[in-house]
Amino acid sequence: MAREYARTDRVGQQIQKEIAVILMREIKDPRLSMTTVSAVEVTRDLAYAKVFVTFFNDKPEDIEASLSVLAEAEGYIRSLLGKRLRARIMPHLRFVYDSSMSEGVRMSSLVDQAVASDKPNDTDSEATDSEKSE
Repeated sequence: MAREYARTDRVGQQIQKEIAVILMREIKDPRLSMTTVSAVEVTRDLAYAKVFVTFFNDKPEDIEASLSVLAEAEGYIRSLLGKRLRARIMPHLRFVYDSSMSEGVRMSSLVDQAVASDKPNDTDSEATDSEKSE
């Protein structure tokens, strides 16, 4: 019988929850305001974890500054994580910016613009169709 979730998935979900709490309560750096942990990918041997984060600021220089702060705090976050999870192996953390959220917002605005630009054309074509039928 196959398992519903792989062990790495369960560990990744737990790491995601704990890192989110650590960033919210323990890290007091103002450059990390409004940081969201969107996903965690853990290798099969649990040696490495790629932590995907998003930030409130979408400016490239702010993103780079926030990622450098997270990279510097990796050891501290990892030690707090080890105490909370009580795991035998604690993965090395690598923080990566997750651009999917900003890309989703950008795509949504493009769709809204396309729909808004099509509306005047639709009413014009309907008016000309009704004029032709008369």
